[in-house]
Amino acid sequence: MPFVSTDTGQVHYEIDGDGPGLVLVHGVGGDAQKVFGNVVDQFSGEHTVVRPNLSGSGRTTDDGAELSLPALVGQVEAATRAAVTGPVDLFGFSLGAAVAAATAATHPGLVRRLILLGGVADMTGPRAGLGFGLWRDLAATDFELFKRFAALQGFSPAVLDGFGHDGLAWSLKTDTWPPGTRRQIDLAARIDIRELLPAIQVPTLVIGLGADQIAPIEQSHLLHSAIPGSRLAEIDGAGHLDWLTDPTPVVKLVQDFLTTDPA
Repeated sequence: MPFVSTDTGQVHYEIDGDGPGLVLVHGVGGDAQKVFGNVVDQFSGEHTVVRPNLSGSGRTTDDGAELSLPALVGQVEAATRAAVTGPVDLFGFSLGAAVAAATAATHPGLVRRLILLGGVADMTGPRAGLGFGLWRDLAATDFELFKRFAALQGFSPAVLDGFGHDGLAWSLKTDTWPPGTRRQIDLAARIDIRELLPAIQVPTLVIGLGADQIAPIEQSHLLHSAIPGSRLAEIDGAGHLDWLTDPTPVVKLVQDFLTTDPA
């Protein structure tokens, strides 16, 4: 399993396939396999797919300090440069979208195209503060209760009902969250990348999820309006985590975008 060193520790990443680089960045409570394991095969036939584990996830280790956006950007940069050469396509989900956007803004020569799914640009408002504050309190006092609440927020009603009673109970029982989830929640509650967004000068696809309660669609609108020349696609009725159960619409949007002329 490949690792690369940064100023704060050792970054573990997964690598699959062969071709131009495609880097996939997970969000809060995820890791390289949990978030992207079901879509790697959709891309690895044409790309070298790199999936770094951010601090708190997978086998990545760090100094245990409070997480910062620059530190996570440094992890993505380090894993990318260690795994592939040349500009890469960069795909971030949720908090990972903020990390990916910040990477594109601060390391422009590293990124060829940018995809932001269910992304966040500014989590400093009252509603976001209330939500992440509740996440922190639940995670600190009763993690099983936190998992139930996260599922209720993360999936749309149609997807949750589609699990059925037994399926939902099994999903909650078997679902695992990385040990650094609380640190990732703390960082997510402080995200504000609005000043970085105008510096992004690469072709960008913003994918908003219409029924997203964690990263409301307005966050995707904010990303789109602030990133010069970006495209916006919306998946109506989709919750934040719905695409993990059926990635087909997201995969098609991403594949179509990756095969267009980046000029």
